[in-house]
Amino acid sequence: MNGILLDLGVVIAEIILFLIAITIGQFLIILTLKRLAQWVPEKQGQNPLNLTQKILNKSLLIIKIAGVIVIAALNGYLFFQQKSPYIYLLDLINNVPPDQWQRLALGLLKSVLLLLLVSLVIASLRPRLKRGGDRLKAWKNIEGNNHSLDTLFMAIDLAIANGLWILALVVCLNFLLVPPSITQYFYLAIKVYFLLCLGIITVRASFSLIDTLDGLSTEFIAKHPRSPLRFYPRFRYLLGLTKRCLETGIYLAIAGVICAQFPLLDQLAPYAIPANQIILIIFIAALVIELSNIIVEKLLLRSPNLSPVQQRRRLTFIPLVQNTVRYCIYFLSGVSILYVFDIDPTPILAGAGILGLAVGLGAQNLINDLVNGFSILLQNYYLVGDFVETDGATGLVEAMDLRVTRIRDTGGRLHIIRNGDIKTIVNYSKDYVYAVVYVGVAYDSDLDHVYQVLGDVGQQIQGLHPDVLEPTRIDGLDNFAESELTIRTVTKVKPGKHLPVQRLLRKLIKEAFDREQIEIPFARRVLIFKNEAPDLDSLRDPENM
Repeated sequence: MNGILLDLGVVIAEIILFLIAITIGQFLIILTLKRLAQWVPEKQGQNPLNLTQKILNKSLLIIKIAGVIVIAALNGYLFFQQKSPYIYLLDLINNVPPDQWQRLALGLLKSVLLLLLVSLVIASLRPRLKRGGDRLKAWKNIEGNNHSLDTLFMAIDLAIANGLWILALVVCLNFLLVPPSITQYFYLAIKVYFLLCLGIITVRASFSLIDTLDGLSTEFIAKHPRSPLRFYPRFRYLLGLTKRCLETGIYLAIAGVICAQFPLLDQLAPYAIPANQIILIIFIAALVIELSNIIVEKLLLRSPNLSPVQQRRRLTFIPLVQNTVRYCIYFLSGVSILYVFDIDPTPILAGAGILGLAVGLGAQNLINDLVNGFSILLQNYYLVGDFVETDGATGLVEAMDLRVTRIRDTGGRLHIIRNGDIKTIVNYSKDYVYAVVYVGVAYDSDLDHVYQVLGDVGQQIQGLHPDVLEPTRIDGLDNFAESELTIRTVTKVKPGKHLPVQRLLRKLIKEAFDREQIEIPFARRVLIFKNEAPDLDSLRDPENM
């Protein structure tokens, strides 16, 4: 009876030790994943490493259950063979040579000392890393790079701490006499881990360097406004693209090196080079596009003696030239990417030409828009900044290209009109324009007096408004209206300035007519009551009005 209880105790002890070993390993792995999760940014409130942790917990739970079943099955088989698990375990222990136990005990002692040493090294390194990060953040007081420096030193801290712990655990396996055929896989895992750490730290360091240089550029440009760096703000929007290209390129390079470590994946390693070449082509294309935009603007606007009309004309052509250069750069970038993959672009370009011809025959509206847009630019019908009236809109031309024209009306609405739909154009911005105002006066007014007052107002508005080229001209009586005499006035103003001048002129005429007691007719309403004679005296009584 005592033997059976002893055998059951041995079986329970084996199960408990197995569960303890799996739990310790699970704890170490989860602790490492939690620290690594700080590197990975959350997307939509989720971290991919947290999902990995959940999957790992479920997998280890299955391993625990399967291990307990296997231990119970093996010991059950021993019971079935009428063998004692306790005696079987003692025989296994006795078969181990005594020097092996000594080496195992020495390995345990070495492992404990190594883990203590690693903990001391990590504890001493962290304050130094923090002081180094604080000094870099205090340098030049650049606030824009504080976040990137924090992430950089956090990555360094995690890489060193996790790397030392993992390396120490693998060395401990050697101390504990684990066969080299097993430890070699752990060393491969350490190599992969340190390669990933190198990639992450390189990315964070690149981001910190970019943010630091960006912060220093503002101060430098303020001190040296004529330096070539004054154009840097035009390229600032490329910072995001620069970071993404650097990050992707570094990770692809690291992935290529990691794939080279595995025999099954080493064939994928060479693809990292063309992938990085494509990223470099995309980045250079974006950089050259913005550089070409600056060059085009400087070439077309470099003359300081341009008249307003010439300047507007060149401002109109600048987007067209920039778009043409941009599409050429896109085309060359696409051809360069084809060459990266050793693809001859000649057959593709020939096929694209035939396809373009077929599409062009079917896209008659598009061709009509392009031809009409080219005609508008060639004939100089209107330019950017002109006040125009078309079939569908009236307002200021904000932008135009060969395809569409964008007109902002006086209500702030933006009209995007296809050039092929523009049939009639009224341009108020050619040389000069007339601000025409019709004035209505009563039939019993003294027209000579009215003309004199309007002439005085015309002289007054020329002094008040800088866009008025000549005093207001009174063309005379224009119409016999139902209740008024209509007088036409014309004021010569600068192109596109007729609307504000008309508003000011009406205001000045109203004020002058009020002073001179000139009546401006307006509609009156007369009430007629049926079947009852109206009391005229009561209607005239002010109290009843």
